[in-house]
Amino acid sequence: MKMSRIANSWPSFLGVIFRHVAMIAGAILFALPFFWMVSGSLKTLDEVCKYPIIWIPAKMQWHNYADAWRAAPFTRYLLNSLFITTTIIAGQFFTVVLAAYAFARFQFFGKNFLFMSILAIMMVSLEVRVIPIYMILSAFKWIDTYYALIVPMLTSPFGIFLVRQAFMKVPQDLADAAAIDGCNHLGILRQVMVPLSKPAIVTFMVFNFIHHYNNYFWPLIVTNSDQIRPITVGLARFRVPEDTGIMWHYLMAATTIALIPSLVVFIIGQKYFIRGIATEGLKG
Repeated sequence: MKMSRIANSWPSFLGVIFRHVAMIAGAILFALPFFWMVSGSLKTLDEVCKYPIIWIPAKMQWHNYADAWRAAPFTRYLLNSLFITTTIIAGQFFTVVLAAYAFARFQFFGKNFLFMSILAIMMVSLEVRVIPIYMILSAFKWIDTYYALIVPMLTSPFGIFLVRQAFMKVPQDLADAAAIDGCNHLGILRQVMVPLSKPAIVTFMVFNFIHHYNNYFWPLIVTNSDQIRPITVGLARFRVPEDTGIMWHYLMAATTIALIPSLVVFIIGQKYFIRGIATEGLKG
């Protein structure tokens, strides 16, 4: 009996070992480019370009970070990115939560058609819509302004879908109890729906913060000056002397610094992000 139990558990044990080895290998594979970037930011230019690859620099070049940051107005770029991204996320919080509550709890004519239209927008990439949006912004004379970077992004079809799914899971009895206690719809939203749907809302905010902070295509189209450009476009326009080529060690140093806000936001919202991705979007 004991030998039979050991024989039956052996394949399961091997499966666990195989899954862990596969996950560790995958984690190393995904982390390797980031390690190369950080390592390259601490090398000399010769070490970055040397073959075979030098993974650990002979001497840490910490001054690369200061030199890279002074090579272009990266402080301005970073402040622009943080201002633009936080403003977009704040605006999306209100538009997404209000729209999601309406679709989850209200009954009105054309509700399903309107919701399907919002979902259809998710299937059309920005690259397809960029020309008409650009023409509208140009008519308003908003090109190369914060308005062009912020206003078109102040709502999110994906966020409406995700938060609506979370709101639909909140028992109606809780909303009714709040209404009996004298809450109007805004009170129900603030005291019942939002607190109970925090994983989905934080997931949406973390996801969109990282997306808009790292967005390159749209800022490249609508910005012309360093006063407005975010850091993604600033990195792509890294200024170097033409006779020396790209200073890869400086570029990697600046990119490493630019990565920090996204990393901090993800770490802060990690548990909500994982819980929200695992549980939301499952109920129709």
